[in-house]
Amino acid sequence: MLPATADSISRYLTDHADTLSVNTLKQRLAALAKWHNDQGFPDPTKAPLVKTILKGIRRLHPAVEKQAKPLQLEQLEIVDRWLRHQAENSENDAVMQLRYFRDRALLLLGFWRGFRSDELCRLRIEHVELTPGEGLTLFLPSSKGDRDNLGRTFRAPALRALCPVEAVNTWLTKIDKTEGPMFPRLDRWGRLSEVPMNPGSINKWLRELLSRAGLPEYEQYSSHSLRRGFAGWANTNQWDVKTLMQYVGWRDVQSALRYIDGTDPFAAFRATTSTIGILDTDLEK
Repeated sequence: MLPATADSISRYLTDHADTLSVNTLKQRLAALAKWHNDQGFPDPTKAPLVKTILKGIRRLHPAVEKQAKPLQLEQLEIVDRWLRHQAENSENDAVMQLRYFRDRALLLLGFWRGFRSDELCRLRIEHVELTPGEGLTLFLPSSKGDRDNLGRTFRAPALRALCPVEAVNTWLTKIDKTEGPMFPRLDRWGRLSEVPMNPGSINKWLRELLSRAGLPEYEQYSSHSLRRGFAGWANTNQWDVKTLMQYVGWRDVQSALRYIDGTDPFAAFRATTSTIGILDTDLEK
């Protein structure tokens, strides 16, 4: 019953502790907290009792957090090359060619902007300003990270290769529309819907795309793979955490660090077949 009490929420947590993950329970607590705040009631999820119960559940039911496999730049190049090849060889099939152009724009923009699936699906054509060869500006009126719905402007530069600006420009030129979702649903007859792709469908879309492009272990990837892949690329190219947070839109340092795989401090000293052989030769001498 709502509004809830700290007691009832604690009972709810213990009742579901065996069947739901800690992350799922935390998501439901966040939803309950939002409802109480929106309705002007005190937030019972912040009560010490609720926090204690959640801490106990985490201790009794430890679980390794599953993370999507990051899409590396080399893999992005493979998929982009495959998409361009398919588009060039499907001139007699306008529907499939249109799908390849959409998929390429979606893939490159998702990677280079580190967008979540819901952000990609919220993009609208009328909120895009694009200058070929220079860059593009995207405005999102609302998103998951914009809790106050103030809207946020994102920018992406034109690149020498794997360019999101060129891919988006090609896609928008092909569909010749001035408003509507940037990435709409596309039926088998090539008709563009007025409804955007569903954020929940992006995982399946990406896995199918990687599979068709010949990438192994494609089932280990999800929409977060684009975000994690970009974060890893930025980290490798010496972006500091503050710059990365501002670019992607993270408010919390811990959120950013979850997407960055630390460098291997022993990389230069790890034993390989070649180094073992060198060491053996040195020892014989």
